[in-house]
This record gives sequence, structure tokens and C-alpha cells, in this order.
Amino acid sequence: MTQSGSRGTDDAGDRTRLDAEAIAAYAARPSDPVALERVLGEAAGVPLDEGHPVLAAVHRGHADLALARTRGAVYGLTTGVGALHRVAVADGAHGLRLLRAHAAGVGPELDDGLARATMLVRLRQLLRGGSGVHPRLVIALVEALRRGAVPRLHTYGAIGTGDLTVLSELALTLAGELPWRSGDAPPAALDPGDALPFISSNAMTVALSAVELTRLAGQARAAERVAALSHLALRGSLEAYDARVHSVAQHPHAAGVAQRLRTLLTGRAPRPAARLQDPFGLRALPQVHGAWEEQLAAATHAVTVEANAAAENPLSVDGTALHHGQFLTQRLAACLDGARQAAIPALGLSVARLASLCEPELTGLPAFLASGPAGSSGLMILEYVANDLLARTRVTATPVTAASTTVSLGLENHASHSTQAAWLTRDLVGLVPELLACELVTAVRALRLAPDRVDYSPAREFYAMADDALPGVGSDHVLGPDIRAAAEVIGRFVAID
Repeated sequence: MTQSGSRGTDDAGDRTRLDAEAIAAYAARPSDPVALERVLGEAAGVPLDEGHPVLAAVHRGHADLALARTRGAVYGLTTGVGALHRVAVADGAHGLRLLRAHAAGVGPELDDGLARATMLVRLRQLLRGGSGVHPRLVIALVEALRRGAVPRLHTYGAIGTGDLTVLSELALTLAGELPWRSGDAPPAALDPGDALPFISSNAMTVALSAVELTRLAGQARAAERVAALSHLALRGSLEAYDARVHSVAQHPHAAGVAQRLRTLLTGRAPRPAARLQDPFGLRALPQVHGAWEEQLAAATHAVTVEANAAAENPLSVDGTALHHGQFLTQRLAACLDGARQAAIPALGLSVARLASLCEPELTGLPAFLASGPAGSSGLMILEYVANDLLARTRVTATPVTAASTTVSLGLENHASHSTQAAWLTRDLVGLVPELLACELVTAVRALRLAPDRVDYSPAREFYAMADDALPGVGSDHVLGPDIRAAAEVIGRFVAID
């Protein structure tokens, strides 16, 4: 690791590189040591002291910050912060006052997984050595993670220019000023220059984004599997997924979707299609889902970059403190906006396929797949439920990057709002399973009425999972339990690689 060149992004061969999937896995299983071992490398299995090589970059950054202080003003160390950057500060208690003044988070507490994932991301960033914090604060963070201690961190207070309130609470907890929610760890003595360097990060926003993007990517794959069942029920054509169609366009993600659908739908013998051209819910699926997958990939990459970056302001390097705007997570905000917005057309296709499955001219089955006396409603109401959920997903897709925020007496006259984008992504993730469940219930009902349509298809595996889980009632009945059971099946679809 070089002194300055390696502090912004990791080399591809860095074994401690922390990606979005690893962060999400740690949030789901915070007691699992694998992610912590990934961050610490060989240092994970030994007691960590200030002389350990894993802290070499931290020592350099701390020395750089101390040297920079002797050479001139350093924001947040020899000055106040925000609009107070012109106010000189000389006493050593300024840092502690700064943390206390910024620990203003309110709202729900972060759950254990997200709180500890935030700690993990901040540790990875600090090990890059750009912050200038004292190594003992990093050691305290490592020890807290090893002990499974969980801090009380609150949801509200960040606007994509640093998770200042959350990280102030974390720093004060590490210092022993605030209590741990569960577990504990030895308190660390704060160095006068530790305050701003520690909180100058978007670690919570990055951790949250990693968790929700990983979930959303799994839901995107589950949506393909549900769509495959609808394709079978509707006796769709495979021509739209033909490799020759996708070889002439430079859309690799769409081609990937088409390939997966061919794998799911190609049986032992060719199946005759019911139509020359299918509705868009089937025919345009690779293009719509491919765009969603592309945006998810871009957002996931943005998360990985942020998780491994030294983006503290100022950046301690080469004996100086460089003042900059690298803390502004504009790229992450834009990518999260893109991932949510690209999800809406794909979810809209799910609702469109549900409507097609209720149409006798397309299925050759009764209207709304009803059975029983004349006038039976069948699955009519599922269109209403699905469209309600779709409308709600559209609200979550509101772009945060269209907003503008000015704070600190006008000095900080822009914010990325990546934090809001991450929370909106969580809201979207919460709506998707039941929306897809509406299509799944409908597709399973159609295939139960025409079981020969699923014979010999690899997608039969997914049909069997849903068929076993859903009630076998064909006449009009209360459908809420069906949707809830199908939403659980969607979760199982997500879990299949």
C-alpha cells in the first residue's frame, strides 16, 4: 500500500476489499466473523495493538495530520466546522465538544445488523489511512466489533454529505460517553484531532445501500422466475429471447436476461406459441429487466467504491491536509435513483402479465381464472392489490437528486441526499415481494387449470415450490393468505442462486 496513491480506491488484488455483497451478508449475520476477517486480513486472528502492520496507513495518516497542523490551518482541528471554519480553535477539548454537538440523531434506532455493518464499513475506510485519527480509536472499533457490541445509532440526521449524527453517536459510544445498546467494549481515549476525521464519512448510508441493493438484486432475479411461470401459462413465444435477436444489439444485461429465460423455458420438446406476437409483458421483458439489472450493477459498484475509499475531509496525506468535496456521495445518490427508477417498469410488467393471465383470449381459460357458479370473481381483486402496490413503488422512485439543500449559513449550498435515496430503496424493497406475489398466485392458478403447460420445463422447479405453498382452493375465497404465502415463496426464489 503506497502512502498516498492507494487511499482513494483499492487495487483489484487487495484481499481486504469490502464489496456490497459482503456488507449485506455481514448485516444479515453480524456474528459471522468472515467479513471482519476480510477487512482485517491476517490481523483478524491476533490481538491488535498500535504496532501491528495493519495499522501502518493509520499511523501515517495520523502523523500527516499532526504535521499539517504545524504548517497551517486544518479544518475541524484548528478551526470550527461549517460556517465556523474561520473561527480559530486552540483548546484540546474542541473535538469532544464537536462530537457532543453533532450527536443529534433522532428517530428509530438502526437494527443490530445495520449498526454493526456501519461500524464495519467505517473500519474499512479508516484503515485506508486518510482520516488522521489516532490508531487507538481504530483499535477500539475493532474490539467492539469482535465483542459483538451494538451502539445506539439513530436514523435521521444525514443528507448525503456525511453521516455526522450517526458517527458522532458511534464515536461517543467508543469513548464511553454513550451506552452500548447491547454488549460493551473498553472505552477509548479520544485524541484532540479524532472528532471530525472519524465522523467525516457516509458509512451508514453505504452500509444501508449495500444491504438494500443486494436484496433488490435478488428480487429482480425472482421476478424473472415468476415471469417464466406466467410465460408458460400464457403459452408465450421464445422468439423474443432468441440469442440471435440479442446478438445484434449491444445490451449485455438484456442478453443475460434472455439467456436465463431460455434456460428456464426450453423444455425437452419445442412448445407451440399461442400467438405470433406476445404482449409486451412477455416480449419486452429482456429489455426492461436488462435496464434494471444494469442500474443495479452500477449502484452496487458505487457502493463498493465508497466502502473502500478514504474520502474524509480534509484528507491527511504527505504531511498536509487537503480540503476537498470527496465526501459528497453524488454518484451513489444518482445510482440509487437509477436503480429504483429502473425497477418500476419491470414491476409494471409484472402487473401487466397479471392482467394478461386474467384475459380469456390470451389464456384460453376462464375470465379471472374463476371457477364455481356464474359470476364468480376468481382473482379479479389481485389486479387492484397489485396496482396499489405498484403506485406505492412509484413514490419510492422519486429522484432525490432533483432536490437542493443549503445549510450552515449558506456555506454548504448543496447536498447529494444519498441517505434519503438509500432509505427509499429500503421502502421499495419492502413492497416488491407482495407485488410479485400477486402475479405468482395468478400464474400458479392458471397452471393448475392447465398443468400440461408446465410439463418438462426447467421452470417446473419454481412452480412446484409455489404449488406446494399456496392453498389449493379454486372457488372464491379470502385471498390475503394466498398473497402472503406467495410472498414467502418469493423470498425462497430470491435465495436460490
